[in-house]
Amino acid sequence: MFDNKQVVVLGERDGVSGGAIQACVEAVGTAKVAFAATECFV
Repeated sequence: MFDNKQVVVLGERDGVSGGAIQACVEAVGTAKVAFAATECFV
């Protein structure tokens, strides 16, 4: 599903962080993470 795609990752400070989502996306296939951040959505 993510093969040869670029992915934008937005994580939440109180939930799943952007770094954790990035690690999962990169472990699944050949997707490239173009941007990853952890934000606080209040």
